[in-house]
Parts: sequence; C-alpha cells; structure tokens
Amino acid sequence: MIGTSFRSEDWPTEERFDRWRELVGRTRSSESVSAHAADFWGDIRLLELGPVTVMRTSFLPTRFRRGPEMVRRSDPELYHLSLLLDGELGLEHAGRNSRFGPHDLHLVESSRPYDLGPTDDRERRAVNGVGVDFPKALLPLPPHRVHELLGQGLPGQKGVGALLGEFLVGLARQAETLQPADARRLGTVVLDLLSAWFAQLMDMEAALSPETRQKVTVERILAFIRQNLHDPELTPPVIAAAHHISLSYLHRIFQQRSQGETVAAWIRKRRLEGARRDLADPSLHGTPIHAIAARWGFPRASDFTRAFRAVHGQSPREFRLRTG
Repeated sequence: MIGTSFRSEDWPTEERFDRWRELVGRTRSSESVSAHAADFWGDIRLLELGPVTVMRTSFLPTRFRRGPEMVRRSDPELYHLSLLLDGELGLEHAGRNSRFGPHDLHLVESSRPYDLGPTDDRERRAVNGVGVDFPKALLPLPPHRVHELLGQGLPGQKGVGALLGEFLVGLARQAETLQPADARRLGTVVLDLLSAWFAQLMDMEAALSPETRQKVTVERILAFIRQNLHDPELTPPVIAAAHHISLSYLHRIFQQRSQGETVAAWIRKRRLEGARRDLADPSLHGTPIHAIAARWGFPRASDFTRAFRAVHGQSPREFRLRTG
C-alpha cells in the first residue's frame, strides 16, 4: 500500500478530531474547526505519489480557514484541487464566492487566503471527496493564467476533467493493491492529466509538451477501453477511429506505455480479470457462466473457456467450484 490511512473509530473519542486534523494538515495548511469536534467521525486515505498527494476523505462537516497571517508565516506553494463526491460546500477565495455540490471541482492555492466549509455545519451528514495537492512549480502553465481558475466551479463531467476525476477515485479505491514502486509514475500521470485539463480550460493546449499530450491520449484510450470491455466489437481499429488517430500510432504509443503489450492482449487480460472476479463473487454464483462471459465481451462461451483455461489452467466452471 502507498501512503497512510486513518479511521476515527480507531482512536478515543476525545482524540479523534485532533488526530484527523493533524493528518489533513500534512498537505493542507489551514485551521480546521468543526461543530462536531467533540464527537467527530472521519476517514482518510492519503496516497503519497512522489511530489503529488492524493487524499480520499469522508468527514463530518468541517470548516478550513487559511488566513492572511498563515500565508505570511509560511507558504508551501501548493495548489489544492478538490472533487466533491457528496455534500455541499461554500468557498471564498481569490475574490470569488462559490458553492459546490456533488461532482464539482474547485482549485485553491496556498499563497492566498481561503475559507472553505459546509453550507450547513449543524447537519450531521458526512462530506465525501477526493483532493490533490501538488507543487505550483510543477504545473507547466503561467501562474497568472491559472489564477483565472481559482475559487470557482470547474467542469468535471466530461472530457479530460471527467477522466481526471475517474482516475483519482480509482486510485483511492485501489490503494491497498498499489506498491511504493508505482508511486512516482502514478504521480506523473496525475500531473499530466491536471496539466492537460487546465490547459484545455484556458485554451492553452499548445503550451503542453508533446510527451504530456501523448500521455493524456493514452489515458483517454485506457478509460475508453475500460468503459467498453463488454462490447465484443471493441478492436484496435475501432479504438483508433474513436480517438481520431491512426492504427499505427495507437499501437506505437500503447506499447510504449504498456512495455510492449499489444492493445488486443491488454483488452483480453482486462476482460479475463473481470470475468474471474465475477466467477469468484458469491453473490453471482447463480449467474450462468455464459452470461458472465458475455458481460465481459466473450459472446461465444467456447472462446471464453479456451481463453480462461490458457491463463488459469482450469475451466471457468472448475474455478468457480474451487472458489465457492
């Protein structure tokens, strides 16, 4: 696992808020206050990906204030991007006052004061979200242009913004399986997606390096594949056409990213992994094997059986019986 996790129930009631606030304060330098501090509940998964920190958190309503005196005293020169998954927050920052709801994103910087908190801090309802903290110096875009994005709602329902959100949520979900060796590479992917999204919002995509644009294209392709694994017509030509690139370019950039693995092999591997999970799931034991195969892009049960046996050394039926 990468990083640190925290559950308030692991601590005495009187210590929970202070312990939670201490962990949040590792990357977000602000004063935290809560009407629920005496009986606090919170959960954090902090992923340290090189210079980038991803934080998946759920907590009772809390207000975060970074006043002018805190900015003057110490400035880590970080950007903080937050994706709200549930709840409602209000933000005062960079001369703007905004409200955010589920699936909204917002950006603040540590070099300016901010006041972020629930619209109703009396309600005992958890706020859920994912945050990214990263050094301002690592963003390859002019700070005066990034200032245009501070303190306001940023569209994250489509395009690169949606891809970024899905990637961040997926990172937090897979935290237990990630290894320290993965950390820096994943941090680079997060930075590339952030850079591409901000550049798109500011109509500055030409300012990005060819390497960053290529990495973002690969992540878009991977997301497209994952969303369409159920479709037996998902083939390299279809993928290339959907992204307006040539088939040869698709193969070239994909093999660079996957260390030589072909597009077709990557698709087959993901499909078999998904089918294997479903076969081992007790809640799906009543689902016919051919239905699971079709769900993962194998319309012919015989093709699925042959592919599954080649990887796992046993048939899907034998695997299900042994894991049941």
